[in-house]
Amino acid sequence: MTPVAPHSLLSRDDLVVVIPALNEALRIRDVVEGALAECPRVLVIDDGSDDGTAERIADLPVTVIRHERRMGKGASLRDGFTHALRMGARAIVSMDGDGQHLPADIPRLLAAANRNPGHIVIGARLRRRSQQPIYRRLANEFADWGIAWGTGYQLADSQSGQRLYPAAVAALSDVPGEDFVFEAQILISAAQQLGTRVVSVPIESRYKCVHSDEQFRPSHFKPLRDFSRITSHVVLGVLRRGGIAEMYRRIRANPALIDDPSGEFAPAPMGVVQTRSP
Repeated sequence: MTPVAPHSLLSRDDLVVVIPALNEALRIRDVVEGALAECPRVLVIDDGSDDGTAERIADLPVTVIRHERRMGKGASLRDGFTHALRMGARAIVSMDGDGQHLPADIPRLLAAANRNPGHIVIGARLRRRSQQPIYRRLANEFADWGIAWGTGYQLADSQSGQRLYPAAVAALSDVPGEDFVFEAQILISAAQQLGTRVVSVPIESRYKCVHSDEQFRPSHFKPLRDFSRITSHVVLGVLRRGGIAEMYRRIRANPALIDDPSGEFAPAPMGVVQTRSP
């Protein structure tokens, strides 16, 4: 087999879409069909669902890995990454099974990955933010600042589950943390072990609102519980490493990267940097 150049352009055939799913019978079929329209390889991790999630997609050309009991989102992503890498993925797109992420945004993440080789790409919920509950928006901004203390740079929407991971990041084998802590820690581990940064692509916030008839199941994310876990995890890591003053200077010197060729989010507040296509 001819070796692939490290920074050769990614195509849809290089991707595997990984969808963790816990009791997602309401929307999982729409999500999977949308993902298949953008990428031929889709992998669903059914995390012990008891609502017929797997049955809803049994006739679709996807791979389903089932956990007999609930193991959490972190375990689902780990299993998904391992299997996707065995399938030969050069990059992995993760998205939730509840319908809050648009599969149609996958090509935009892919294009951003090709403009920013080696970066983790996050679909950042920056568009139509008025739909996002105010408590979630404030909590997400707080989490962005907290996680920056682990990465050494600022980032936009660190809590979004729609991401594109380079294979080298997905292959990290010692990322600690369970449930939603894993998604925070993999950004930190990638920064500390590989020097990998995040670039964010603006996507829409999609939540149940009075002007929409779309249905979403209640979120598995519990802000008080999960942000407490994420924050304590990051703070303990910072205290163990020390160098708080130096880390603060690094964070201030490295604003978030936004890939937005349309120019809608540039110039952005608080020193956010926009990257443009050539």
